[in-house]
Amino acid sequence: MGLFDDISQFLEDRIDEFLKNNPHLELQALEEKLYQQEQETGRLLADLRSRIQQVEQKIRETAQEVQRWHVRIEKAKAANRRDLAEPAQAHEASLIRTGNQLWGQMELLRDRVKQTEELQKKIQGQRQEVKVKLEQVQAQQAAQRAAQPNPAPNATWKATWNQIPRVNANPADPLEKQFQNWEAEEELQQLKRKMGQ
Repeated sequence: MGLFDDISQFLEDRIDEFLKNNPHLELQALEEKLYQQEQETGRLLADLRSRIQQVEQKIRETAQEVQRWHVRIEKAKAANRRDLAEPAQAHEASLIRTGNQLWGQMELLRDRVKQTEELQKKIQGQRQEVKVKLEQVQAQQAAQRAAQPNPAPNATWKATWNQIPRVNANPADPLEKQFQNWEAEEELQQLKRKMGQ
C-alpha cells in the first residue's frame, strides 16, 4: 500500500506543479466548474418555479372548495339543518388548514427561489471574474511567446528529453516570467478564496 501511496503522491505533486506552471489550465477547469454550477442552479430554479405553480394551483382549488362549502354551510344553517351544517363547518375548517399549509409551502419555495437566484448571480459573477483572469493570463502568455525569438532548428534537435534549450539569454526574462507566474497564482488563490465565501 505504501508504494501505491508514494506513486499517488508523486503524481499529485506533478499535477500540482504542472497546474502551477500552467495557470490558464487551472482557470479553465475552474471556469468549467462554475459553468456546471450555473447550469445546475438554472435547473433547480426551473424545478422550484414549477413546484410553485403546482402549489399555487392547489391553493386556488382549495380556495374554491372553501367557498363551495361555505355556501353549503349557509344553506344548511338557513334550512335549520345542524346535522349538515356542523360537519360542513368541520370540513371547511379542514380545507382552510390545508390551504394555510399550502400557503406556507409556497412561501418556503419562494424563499428558496430567491436564495437560488442570489446564488446563481454570485456564480455568474465569479465565472465572469475567472473568464477575465483567464483572458489576461492567455494574453500574457501570448505576449511572452511573441517576445521570445524562435529557436534555431538545430537547437531543438540538440535538446534531450530532460534538457530544455535556453532560448533567451537575458537574465531579466526568467525573473519576469517567475513574477508573472507568481502574480497569476496569487490572483488565482484570491479568486478561490472569494468562491469559498
